[in-house]
Order: sequence, then C-alpha cells, then structure tokens
Amino acid sequence: MIRDSRKAAAQLLSWYDRHRRDLPWRAKPGETADPYRVWLSEIMLQQTTVPAVAPYFRSFTERWPTVADLAAAPLDDLLVAWAGLGYYARARNLHKCARVVADGHGGRFPETEAELLALPGVGAYTAAAISAIAFDRKATVVDGNVERVIARIFAVEEPLPAAKTTLRRLAATLTPDGRPGDYAQAMMDLGATVCTPRKPRCMLCPWADLCDARAAGIAEELPRKVAKAEKPTRRGVAYWLLNPDGAVLLRRRAEEGLLGGMAEIPSTGWGPQAPDAAAVAAQAPLPAVWKRLPGLVRHTFTHFHLELEVVAAVAGDGWRQADGRWIPIDRLGDQALPTVMVKVVRHALAHA
Repeated sequence: MIRDSRKAAAQLLSWYDRHRRDLPWRAKPGETADPYRVWLSEIMLQQTTVPAVAPYFRSFTERWPTVADLAAAPLDDLLVAWAGLGYYARARNLHKCARVVADGHGGRFPETEAELLALPGVGAYTAAAISAIAFDRKATVVDGNVERVIARIFAVEEPLPAAKTTLRRLAATLTPDGRPGDYAQAMMDLGATVCTPRKPRCMLCPWADLCDARAAGIAEELPRKVAKAEKPTRRGVAYWLLNPDGAVLLRRRAEEGLLGGMAEIPSTGWGPQAPDAAAVAAQAPLPAVWKRLPGLVRHTFTHFHLELEVVAAVAGDGWRQADGRWIPIDRLGDQALPTVMVKVVRHALAHA
C-alpha cells in the first residue's frame, strides 16, 4: 500500500534514472524535450507499438524536421509516409494540427492541457503527455501501461473500461510536483518493461513492496477486462481494372469514415454478405468482362474482419470515362494505399 506518494514517486524516478529506455523521440538526460517530437511520437504511438513506430518516426523527422515542415507538406505525401501505421484519421488530424500550430501559434506548441486539447486530434491523454513531457508541467498521464500499473498497485478489481475513471483518479494521487515529465515516462517504462501484461517481473519493480495486487497474489489477473464481443465479418468485391496501357484504376475514398481520403482499388460496399453477380456488375467502375480471381483477401480492422473477393478486367474504349486515376503498376508504391489495399494489389498481381 502506498502511504507516502512523494516517497513512492522518488523511488520510481530513481529507478527511471537507471533503467530508462533509449527511444528515438525521447530527450536524453540533460536535454530539453522537443514538443514537436513529443507530439509526433504520441500521435504515432496511439494503438501502435514502440518497435512499429520507431522507423516511421525516424523517417518523418528526417523528411519533416519541424512542425512547419510537416504543415507545408502535401497531405498525400504524408498519407503515403503513414501507410502501414493504420488509423488514417490520425494522419489527417496530424496534418491539420501541424497547420494550426504553424499558422495559428507561430510554430510553437501551447503548453497547457486546455490549450493542447483545442488542437485537432489531441485528446486528454495526448494533451497531458505533451504538457508533462515537453513542458514539465504537472499533468496526470494515463495510457494502457499506466492503467495496468495503477490497477495492480491499488488492486483495482473493477474491470475495464468502467474502471478508467477510478484508475485516473488514483494515478493523480501519485503524480508529483517535481519532474512530472520524467515521472510520466517512468510510469510508461515501468508498464512496458516490468509490470507487463503477462508474467510481470515483480522482483525488478521499484514498487514491489507497495503493490496491493502482488500482496494478494492477483497481479497477473489485473486489470480485469470485460470480455469483448466477437468481431463480425464483412464482405465485398474489389475491382482490379487495367486500361489498354496497363495502368491500374485507383480512386479516393470519401474524406469521412473508415480509411477516409485514402487511395483504394475500387470496391463494392462492405456488408454481411458477399454481393451477388448483379450487384458486382452494377457497382463496377466500368462495364467490362470481369474475371473472378481465386482466393480471398482478408484483413482485420478494429471492429470487424473483412473478406474481399477480387475481380479483374481490361477496360474497353471508354476507359477514360472511369471515375478515378490511372496509375502505372510500378508507381503504386507512391500512392497512399492503406494496408488492406496493398493486400489487394499483391493478390491481383499474383493471380490476374
């Protein structure tokens, strides 16, 4: 049980000074954190792992070293660079936020949580993280790692997501006035490297003697979670259409909604049942003799599984009337194609 929050924070910070992770966006000891790099990393890390984000972060900061550089970049360039990180709404908001900071704040990120919350794509967690890490302001930063640590330290058995309010309140009781940025990162590191989801390394934990869940023998069981409903499966058909020059038809998805603004291989709507032959013909980008390719393209989104059949054809004389852009096959890598569409391209190239 934690009776002295200041002493507990000091113990954690001492541990952090010895064991802190070396991350490409993290300021080294003695350096001042760059708000741009903190913001960029936090947006990239949402729903994504550190190993997955690191190469993207390096690529972005080499190509766009300041928020002004990112703001000036064409959105399509940013979307292409983002491809593979998922959640493309984050990329669009990243661009909007960069423009707001560059144009409305003189290229300087605001320091307070309230001001940061007004920026596009910045929620409560991200605002707290930027305020604490970039500006060393006292803020309670609670991500999944921190929720796990707090649930175990205080033996909170209420399941997530209902427990989020309780966990945030308890986390706030431990946030120190001094070194809040280092403390926030220490909590993240503790959850990522010691207080892990499975087989927590309690013998290495600076808070082992303070942990109520460890004392009760239930550390690995926490935090409890409500069982997730099984994901439904949606189905559709993608159209691999070549013009007489061998270029592929792409179109842009609507700005709002899933994969908004991204390039795609044209497809039918995605529903519980695969469309029948009449629907496939009716939704085709052009009338053509469509050949169904063997196999399926499978992809999983946050809330559903997707199965796509792929049909292929060569456009006739009216190919210029198609709604979209004709892209040479060897230039597809330059397009802002989401992962599911990359799978469609690979499937079509392998079977068409």
